[in-house]
Amino acid sequence: MHMTNEEYGRYVDALAPRSKTGKNLMNAFWVGGLICAIGQALLNGYQALGLDETTAGAAVSISLVLLSAILTGFAVYDDIAKFAGAGTLVPITGFANAVVPPAIEFQTEGFVLGTAAKMFTIAGPVIVYGLSASVIYGVIYWVCSML
Repeated sequence: MHMTNEEYGRYVDALAPRSKTGKNLMNAFWVGGLICAIGQALLNGYQALGLDETTAGAAVSISLVLLSAILTGFAVYDDIAKFAGAGTLVPITGFANAVVPPAIEFQTEGFVLGTAAKMFTIAGPVIVYGLSASVIYGVIYWVCSML
């Protein structure tokens, strides 16, 4: 069967699934917003317990990473991520979701060579570049503040 480029284009358009961009954007928006709202509720709760804002913020980060690691371990976070897309990747919870699966997958190889070595396979480059960038920005800020 011989088709022109235009005929082939129409054929592909007819068979290709329609994009659900609007729905995907809304799901990412409200799930990401829900994660942030949970973080805000945790912050308010920790401050009500008497923690200062900085310490409460650190406790919120720890809590969100722990919660997402637990949900990833039980394969719940992956289902949420399939539904919400980038809404789950952008907050700090996405970091734990990137670290936990390789750690679980390679645990049979032992704690050191399996879990510990493979845990940062995906998140490692992000950590390295993030820390490197923060050091460079810190040095630039320090030099500029000295002027």
